[in-house]
Amino acid sequence: MITWKIEQTDFRTSDGLIQTAHWRCIATDGEFSSSIYGTCGFGEGAPTIPYADVTQAEVLDWCWANGVDKDEIEANLAAQINALKNPTQESGVPWVRPSETPTAPPVV
Repeated sequence: MITWKIEQTDFRTSDGLIQTAHWRCIATDGEFSSSIYGTCGFGEGAPTIPYADVTQAEVLDWCWANGVDKDEIEANLAAQINALKNPTQESGVPWVRPSETPTAPPVV
């Protein structure tokens, strides 16, 4: 499942127009999840819906129209989830079993 959300906006107090949106895209597949966070700035004169009247869907649409590549981000998250589900590398030391907890030497 892919979820997009606007976490915060920065707006001018003079006219209430949003200048920057802080967004996050979260992908989940069972116990696996990954997310990407970013910001998107808007030029002078756009958008034109005041902060008090705007919806999250409208701000997301502005982000996607202003350089946030929705399809690429979702594909990257899907690849990250796939890598988590199918690791090609692991770490550890062979003399300690995963169920064993290494102990620190006593402090003298």
